[in-house]
Amino acid sequence: MSDHRKPEPKDVLSFGPFSLFAAERLLKKGDEPIPLGGRALDILIALAERPGEVVTRKDLISTVWPDVTVEEANLRFQMAALRRALGDGRDGARYISNISGRGYCFVAPVTRSSARQTAPVTGITTTERVQKLPPRLARMVGRDDTVRALTQQLQEWRFVSIVGPGGVGKTTVAISVAHALIDGFRGAVFFIDLAALTDPQLVVTAIASALGFMVQTQDPLVGLLAFIGDRKILLVLDNCDHVIGAAAALAERVVSEAPQAHILATSREALRVEGEHVHLLYSLDCPPEDAGLTATEALRYPAAQLFMERAAASGYGAELSDIDAPIVARSCRRLDGIALAIELAASRVGSLGIRGVAELLDNRFGLLWQGRRTALPRHETLNAMLDWSHSLLSEREKVVLCRLSVFVGGFTRQAAGSVASETDADEAEVIDAVASLVAKSLVSTTVINESTYYRLLDTTRTYAATRLAGRGEAARIARRHAIFYSRFLERDEIIQSLFGEHDLSGYAPHIGNVRAALGWALSDHGDAAVGIELATWAAPLFIRLSLFEECRGWCKRALAVLDDASRGTRQEMVLQEALALASMLTRGHSDQVRAELERGLALAEACQDHGRQLRLLFGLNLFLHRLGDLRDAMAVAERGRAIAQAAKLPTGTVWAEWRVGITHHFLGNQAAAQLHLEHGMALAVELDTFSVNFFGLDQRIRALVGLARTLWLRGFSDRALKIEQKASHEAASRHHPVPICVSLVYASMLQLWTGNLLKAGDFIEQLIAYAGRYSLEPYRAGGIALKGELAIARDEPEAGLDLLQSALESLRAQQYNILITDFIGALAEGLRKTRQFEEAHFTVNGAIARAKNSGAESNLSELLRIKSQILVAQHDRESALNCLTEALTIAREQSALALELRTTMVLARLLSEDGQRDQARHALALVYDRFTEGFDTADLKLARAIIEDLRQAF
Repeated sequence: MSDHRKPEPKDVLSFGPFSLFAAERLLKKGDEPIPLGGRALDILIALAERPGEVVTRKDLISTVWPDVTVEEANLRFQMAALRRALGDGRDGARYISNISGRGYCFVAPVTRSSARQTAPVTGITTTERVQKLPPRLARMVGRDDTVRALTQQLQEWRFVSIVGPGGVGKTTVAISVAHALIDGFRGAVFFIDLAALTDPQLVVTAIASALGFMVQTQDPLVGLLAFIGDRKILLVLDNCDHVIGAAAALAERVVSEAPQAHILATSREALRVEGEHVHLLYSLDCPPEDAGLTATEALRYPAAQLFMERAAASGYGAELSDIDAPIVARSCRRLDGIALAIELAASRVGSLGIRGVAELLDNRFGLLWQGRRTALPRHETLNAMLDWSHSLLSEREKVVLCRLSVFVGGFTRQAAGSVASETDADEAEVIDAVASLVAKSLVSTTVINESTYYRLLDTTRTYAATRLAGRGEAARIARRHAIFYSRFLERDEIIQSLFGEHDLSGYAPHIGNVRAALGWALSDHGDAAVGIELATWAAPLFIRLSLFEECRGWCKRALAVLDDASRGTRQEMVLQEALALASMLTRGHSDQVRAELERGLALAEACQDHGRQLRLLFGLNLFLHRLGDLRDAMAVAERGRAIAQAAKLPTGTVWAEWRVGITHHFLGNQAAAQLHLEHGMALAVELDTFSVNFFGLDQRIRALVGLARTLWLRGFSDRALKIEQKASHEAASRHHPVPICVSLVYASMLQLWTGNLLKAGDFIEQLIAYAGRYSLEPYRAGGIALKGELAIARDEPEAGLDLLQSALESLRAQQYNILITDFIGALAEGLRKTRQFEEAHFTVNGAIARAKNSGAESNLSELLRIKSQILVAQHDRESALNCLTEALTIAREQSALALELRTTMVLARLLSEDGQRDQARHALALVYDRFTEGFDTADLKLARAIIEDLRQAF
């Protein structure tokens, strides 16, 4: 018995072998999706939700075609398509009954269940699926077997290319295959339209962006392969033709090096690389030449089915008659069964009729096809069809179509109106023309993030671009296109995005057009002034979308064409700042990066732009900090703090307090570090600034981990662990790899310092895996070094030394000196434990000298303690005692109680061995008694045990 309660959005309606997921607009037969056009699906939902009831034709038309006047013939055509899809009437199956004079009734029993109980678990939400894949297009005709075959081939062979002529339906088939495989890949299906790219070098970047992978290496392919790893994913690479070399090379590497990655490519020619299996997609089967062909016989062929479906959509109200069947069959054959050509031709049937379209086809293509149609090159068929379609347009439509060819990928109605119109008053006519072109299938539409985007099919765009050039206005329209996107990107949320929390992912659909506009404007035949302006506004967008290498390239090209009048202007300053940021994130810490930072800073000072002065000063501070040049870094941080205070910039003051505090920490001034870091935290709360970003880095996370380290050194290990946990939690909530890696590095260190080796090991493995996935080499090397330090702490010094030496070599190559300073002591300790005393002595002496020269003295006391133990092993107790005395002095000057305790424990052992047990116990107890927390940490437990042993011995 049917359940007639009001349907919930997530209900699944089941009848016979079918399951109807109304909310997802999906019909399945068993586990297999059934391709169904949008109108037919609307009819099915309307009837299946009211089983056993008669739904009038009027009600169905108003439901399926709201706000549009259509004839009942449209309903009849869609009903026929629906019944064919359901197999209604075959093998005794009955689903829909035509109630004469009243309407239609769904007569099959319907059961209703919750989608939660019925839908397969995919691990990905419907919303996420829509974002990753284009929606299913209009009902496919004649491709069901092809989709099933490709689905099986792709799972078996992993790499399949759909190859066929333009307009044959490669993209439509690929999208259907992708949707069919969503469950099998647990949602990890990504559609990348390569048609929007003009530079083959951007293929890898485009794929990385679709996967949400941030490219931060000079070789993005290596990073992408590491990111994919052994994940089971499907990449759909659509429109490979114009970047076929780059797409082929990438596909071959992915299939070879990512064992669970699958690739489905579409192209007009095979990629011709190892591992590829080619699936030739032929034209739709056409009815044979037969004067006695009936309508029923003709409609068994997919080409005729598609022709009549599109004819009905154009307003043609009659069903196919036996008289017209041979004419439709001849028209389909004349169009070679090319789906796009058939759709375009049939879209005119509503106004010209079946015979009128056939006559135009005869007149336009008769000489071209007569006697040698099958021998035509594949492109000529489509070009000829487009020629014909173009000839049927009004003059306004022709002009607009040609001008729209300047767009690459999707564009908005606003963009079309601005670029294709001559005046503001003309925009309305352009929008009308665009709507007409959509109706005639020359322009397609899609919805992204609830906004409608228009798009010319690639073949149509190429054809229209040729026409535009023939009109002599290609350069003029390209200039308009570039100016539009320059003004479009001139927005506060983009300008400020480098240094705030603005989410610019909504601008991603425009990237293809921004690239194209920059490419034209900065070319020899473009307009340099427009290109410079566009690059200025586009730079923050490229940065926020993690397109760092691309940002560098455009900024450098724009800076290279600046004339003398533009030197020293705001434009140069913005471009230089973006160039410096992109270089810091991809080029490490070279002299070139420093020069770019200093040039940007000089421009900001000349322009009296305090905000950019601060950002560039703190970028320079970070640069110097990583190099280990702490004294210069402090001077730069203090300079920034003075500017922030003088200019009364609250956010700048927060930045300054944090940078000054972190720099104090690494200089060894722990009390000052704590003061500035906590003051910055308080100011941030007052400003409601819980995450302050500049130069692409989350400074709050860095401030938190700096504060955690400072608190541990000062003897507040319990507070330090709480702050570290807070930093880790906040970093994870950012869903951004850099802050996560930063928090993992310092969380691992803190766990090592407190003696929790098990937890340290867990953090270290997470860090190595995460940094490797996102190609963040300094952090991966840091993780390897920490793993080596952990091995030495576990009395596995040989293994630890191998790991440390490998990691330090990588860090030196990237000039990450500040991390090297943290690990060099562990290296010396490992050498001592393996009895390589001379090498250990040489290593620690070098580290001590570098620390004193650079000012990076936060671990100087620890290095001296380690040196004292090496000297003891070399039987030089007097020098060892001198080292310990110096280490204690430094620890006390730095307010580093934790290091003072470690040093005093070594000193106590030496004094005890010399018979001075009471003095040893007294000295250690004085330090131990100054602690107020952290009594469960390894150092305090050991100190307590030594004190007790000395007391009992005394």
